Amino acid sequence: MDGARAERLGHGVRIADEVAADGTLGPLAQRVLDEQVTLEIAPSSNVQTGAYPSLAEHPVDRLHRLGFAVTLNTDNRLMSGVSVSSEVTAVASTFGWSWDDVRTVTERALAAAFLGDSERSRLLEQVVRPGYAALLA
Repeated sequence: MDGARAERLGHGVRIADEVAADGTLGPLAQRVLDEQVTLEIAPSSNVQTGAYPSLAEHPVDRLHRLGFAVTLNTDNRLMSGVSVSSEVTAVASTFGWSWDDVRTVTERALAAAFLGDSERSRLLEQVVRPGYAALLA
């Protein structure tokens, strides 16, 4: 893959364990933030499996606000009954995300996709950005 960014952490939400209540980051969290390692996060799955008691208590918003390269994922969508659309809707409504927040997370996911630079650029310029522009028009 030409220039594809493949460094990411599956179930990366556990990096939140290294983020203090005041936002101070432990050394691993600081490295992940500095290097913009993509965090694949499946909030609904995390709640369903008991990793977090509720979506409102899930750290996805906090990590996003701190500037981590958060992406929203479904984990096992067939077993959990979650789609990408329902995951985005649930997170956005729970945390008051704007279209800008959703676009940022979408663009982060595309940046981490196992694609070559040319295909990633094509999707960004011909699909993602025009789609969000149409939503905001």
